[in-house]
Amino acid sequence: MLKTSCPKREMENMRGGKGLLHATDLTTVEECYGHVRLFCHMVLDPGASIGYHAHEGETEFFYILSGKPVANDNGTLVEMVPGQVLATGHGDGHALENPTAEPVEFIAMIVVE
Repeated sequence: MLKTSCPKREMENMRGGKGLLHATDLTTVEECYGHVRLFCHMVLDPGASIGYHAHEGETEFFYILSGKPVANDNGTLVEMVPGQVLATGHGDGHALENPTAEPVEFIAMIVVE
């Protein structure tokens, strides 16, 4: 199946963060047979963030495409660069912030147990 268009949405102050996050939904839950809750291309505006939150019964992956975000990985701050992956599994938490003047572009995927 080739998809020629994907739904776009914007979220402000995501998970208690700040600023604007632009999301393009690359698939639906049904297209992934219920195994993937989220598969998105995301862009985090300069100065924006996704607030700290935990995951239960699922794992979320962030694959950085461009930009240099700072991740809060279970309470540890980590500077990320393109090509790196942050995985946050069951019982763990994370946040992502863009402290730079350039957008941060990444793929987010949540796999359910």
